[in-house]
Amino acid sequence: MKIEALGVLVCPQCKSSLSIETAVHDATEIMSGGLECALCLRSYPIVRGVPRFVDAESYATSFGKQWKWFREVQLDSRNGSEQSEKRLHEVTGWSDADYDGALVLDAGVGAGRYAECAARKGARVVGVDLSSAIDAAFENIGRLENVHLVQADIFNMPFREGSFDMAYSIGVLHHTPDPRKAFDRVAAVVKPGGSCGIYVYDRYGLQFSDLWRKISTRLPHRVMAAITVAAIPFYYIYRLPIVGKLLQILFPISMSPNWRERWLDTFDWYTPRYQWKYLYPEIFRWFHENRFNDIEIADGPIRMRGVKV
Repeated sequence: MKIEALGVLVCPQCKSSLSIETAVHDATEIMSGGLECALCLRSYPIVRGVPRFVDAESYATSFGKQWKWFREVQLDSRNGSEQSEKRLHEVTGWSDADYDGALVLDAGVGAGRYAECAARKGARVVGVDLSSAIDAAFENIGRLENVHLVQADIFNMPFREGSFDMAYSIGVLHHTPDPRKAFDRVAAVVKPGGSCGIYVYDRYGLQFSDLWRKISTRLPHRVMAAITVAAIPFYYIYRLPIVGKLLQILFPISMSPNWRERWLDTFDWYTPRYQWKYLYPEIFRWFHENRFNDIEIADGPIRMRGVKV
């Protein structure tokens, strides 16, 4: 944690300012210590460089494990691709100039793939995650001077309303117990005139994977890691014209050409406790009812963005 984060963080319970109780520094980072609320006197620990506003991962334990196991797989700076950069632009539509100097919320930062892109463009990025994936994010990007990482619940984030110039949540809201409520909380911390972009799963077409998830979500994560490793060699069978199409309908796997990402994405699909799916009009209403206009819809699985009135 950097001292500058105190300019953004507040007590999630009463929204009052926080102060540092004790601190152990490593260069510009506060690696351990505590934060105390000036009003209600609640305290929050700083552990391994990250302020912690939750006691447990709750429903997000699978993500904590996957991002520790696959910590660097999807980072553009590690894999030499521009996949994260491209996805971030597809969801938000923001130009490089939009990021420069802006305070940006990454709601569900994971291992930091999108936060890294936003930070490179000059944004001051605050990444929030409920799971222990936040530790993987800290290892990846936590020491960048314009990145702040927080372990917190998306339903009770340690920010005041209207704090951020821009916010995005990519592939996260549909994994929460109440995606609409989660979106409302993200929307609330965006300033009037600020922008928000999200990506959620759609429920168009046949999706047999929902049947298999009734079993897969009950299995231990290490067992699922062993099962989903089959996506690595099966990829070549799934590329066959007729057989592959049928298999992809009945037993979907990731078709990423990168074998590590293929394993990661397949594990990600079958293990989360929650995986809601939506139609475009439903998500449009989320934006409209949270006072966003200039709402834009992108192609593919549901990507939508808007500007707050």
